[in-house]
Amino acid sequence: MKKKVSALVFVALVMLMTKSGYSNITSFDFSEYRLDNTILEYTVLNEDEVAVDTFVPVSFSIFLDKGFIGFKEALGFKESQGDYGVVNQFGYMGKYQFGKGTLAMIGIKDHNSFLENSQWQEAAFKANTARNKWILRKDIKRSVGRYINGVRVTESGILAAAHLAGAGNVKDYLRSGGVNQFADGNGVTIAYYLKKFSGYDLSFIKANKKAKVNML
Repeated sequence: MKKKVSALVFVALVMLMTKSGYSNITSFDFSEYRLDNTILEYTVLNEDEVAVDTFVPVSFSIFLDKGFIGFKEALGFKESQGDYGVVNQFGYMGKYQFGKGTLAMIGIKDHNSFLENSQWQEAAFKANTARNKWILRKDIKRSVGRYINGVRVTESGILAAAHLAGAGNVKDYLRSGGVNQFADGNGVTIAYYLKKFSGYDLSFIKANKKAKVNML
């Protein structure tokens, strides 16, 4: 028997919080998790479908929309499969695979503590996205809606590409009409991120030249 209810938003978020490493519900910031009009679907067996003394697991699925939360969770999964504690072979750290240089620019120098603190990692992603949005504000205005190398350019695609390659490389790519290519150490290109992360609404993020993470 299928049921769809919006009342399970809180339960689903607690599950997401627990998976992401939050142990204290009072310290978790729910302000960005606005799941208006999002449908949560779960399956419940009828009484006659449940055998006596048999445990039947209940499965939950969360369908995130095309807002900032959906954007960051999709990108975090692509970067590290959502693992806050991972460090790759090139030294990039955490769920969003930050380099030390980028972390320094947004106010983080204690890398060991960064890896152990999921709240700092989420704040770092938000701050870095706001900073990239300010750096690329003119290119966003000029390029959104264009097609470059067969890919329709969107703001979210640009900001995802900036997370991958750095804002400077994205500027070069856009202003050269896709001639100045870039690929990271794994061979992932700007064009791939422009396409994969297109169409998200990132109006929630305000451009901020001086975006930093509050480490307190």
